[in-house]
Amino acid sequence: MTVHVTMPKLGMTMKVGKISKWFKNEGDAVEKGEKLFEVETEKITNKIESTGTGTLFQIVVPSGETVPIATILAVIAEENEHPERIEGLEVGEVVEVDCGSSKCQKAQAGPKETKRILSTPSARRVAKELGVDLALVPGTGPDGKVKEGDVIKFHEEGPPAPKITPLAAEMAKQKGLDLSEITGTGENGKITRNDIEIFLAGATEATQETQEEPSGGVKVIPFEGMRRAIADNMHASLQNAAQLTTFTEVDVTEMVRFKDLIKVEYKKDDSVKISYNDIIVMATARALMRHPIMNSTLIGEEILLHDSVHLGIAVSLSEGLIVPKLRNADKKNLLQIAREVRELAKKAREGALVMEEVTDGTFTISNVSMLGMDGFTPVLNPPETGILGIGRVIEKPSVFNGEIAIRHMMTLSLTFDHRIVDGAPAMMFLRDLARYLEQPMLIMV
Repeated sequence: MTVHVTMPKLGMTMKVGKISKWFKNEGDAVEKGEKLFEVETEKITNKIESTGTGTLFQIVVPSGETVPIATILAVIAEENEHPERIEGLEVGEVVEVDCGSSKCQKAQAGPKETKRILSTPSARRVAKELGVDLALVPGTGPDGKVKEGDVIKFHEEGPPAPKITPLAAEMAKQKGLDLSEITGTGENGKITRNDIEIFLAGATEATQETQEEPSGGVKVIPFEGMRRAIADNMHASLQNAAQLTTFTEVDVTEMVRFKDLIKVEYKKDDSVKISYNDIIVMATARALMRHPIMNSTLIGEEILLHDSVHLGIAVSLSEGLIVPKLRNADKKNLLQIAREVRELAKKAREGALVMEEVTDGTFTISNVSMLGMDGFTPVLNPPETGILGIGRVIEKPSVFNGEIAIRHMMTLSLTFDHRIVDGAPAMMFLRDLARYLEQPMLIMV
């Protein structure tokens, strides 16, 4: 039985994935459970296993290509099977893959469905008579539907001018290139800078994409990978949520003393290292359990109130920001939190996180204190309801017990989705969190 291998859905918000590597070539034998290919998402990279046994008959989507979920990537055929080769992209059934461990468990989908080209009956008739491929004809009708006039114009005038990126167009203009001779590898056949450089070099294979300096001394950084994913997610977050941010300044002098007390208590144990961030994580988890609406996610038309806190802890990497999740943070003590947060940060920097550690969070914390910042406006991490921003701890004059005294102060900022929660409940959550940090012993109650 022929198996169609499709782009799996590796997380609730995943829409596209990039094939970063095939572990097999066409014609190779494939065993069920064997690593078949590697998928790069906006979060992490996953090795996907084969669910079929046979021969890798066809690789439909080569390495380096980004396609939507459910796109057919390859065909596995049994012995003596000779299925028809797939031309172009086809879509199968959406399959959700459980990547909670280091091994992803599924990589194959059900029956295939050929992508349909919107066209009028007369357009199809004329295209058949003139021998025109409807897939190449730009449609001018509603939703891009191809009309009879579009087919006739395409037959008489030929294909429209190729699409090209601004940088590629400028490079082509300077070199006097004929764009009709260049094959575009970008989205929908768009000509990119890389296509121009390959054409100029007379190469037949794409060179490795690095930060390059084209003519004119302009340094180009490809807007792709994690950086592009972050940009898309942040733009979507701001477009699709009613975000509001509230601030409060907190006297954390007692939190500082609490941390120092723990340091003295465990000074002989090098394995115990408690940071302000660890205390804030614990306090946030406790406060979320008292205000469950802040520990919710909006999925479609439903608000899900979670009975466990899966806290996202933002970690800065050279290529962007990743948010591993501390699962069941509300059920852990301070020492467990400290150890697990450090382990997650280490795995993030080593690129060793698994899918379960970067998905299905219920609330996020972003700490910029190490950058010397007092406060900022964090952006929501959909589909979560809230995100907490943490500024630095700084000594400054403050009124304490009716007198001016030097106290340790810190700014907290809470961004929340006003569609899900009103201002008063969100501010009550922030107020209770502030009380926990002002008097850390209250966390234990």
